[in-house]
Amino acid sequence: MRDGERYRKLCRRWNAPGHAHALTFSCYRQTPLLLEARFCGYLIDAIEAARSRHAFDLWAYVFMPEHVHLVLCPKRDDYSIARILQSIKQPVARKAIALLREHRPHDLELLATGQRTRPYQFWQKGGGYDRNLTNVETLIKTVRYIHRNPVRRGLVETAEQWLHSSAAQWEGIRAGPIVVDRGSFPV
Repeated sequence: MRDGERYRKLCRRWNAPGHAHALTFSCYRQTPLLLEARFCGYLIDAIEAARSRHAFDLWAYVFMPEHVHLVLCPKRDDYSIARILQSIKQPVARKAIALLREHRPHDLELLATGQRTRPYQFWQKGGGYDRNLTNVETLIKTVRYIHRNPVRRGLVETAEQWLHSSAAQWEGIRAGPIVVDRGSFPV
């Protein structure tokens, strides 16, 4: 901030046909909301609905306690990553806040923003991180990187042990809670 100006992070999105996208978005104030199975279920449902509505292939994912990684590739030339993200994040936030409001109002205070227009927030404000992936080698490295997140954090010993991840499916062990589109992966 300079001279009373507000700083606002700008996130540029490049909706380029044929590009895959590595997306990362976080829970409000890095609160570990995704430790709750019900909230992960809301996220699974939202990703599946968005995949159907916006026609994208999901190549990899990891739900960490306080953030999410997705690697996806839109099937249409005309698409909007911003709309895809909105279709994923908005229903999760609405359902989670409604559940907390009704059944656990004391936990709802963790999501309080102090604003009148939006008193509670599930996701951190802004679009998160979006990286276009055009190189197959970079795409493979990105998938490996996100799969290893739970291992680097010491949450599991191997990536395949983390339930909310596509790592086990990638290794041919089992499908995760969301089946990824391995058949369309460029390798």
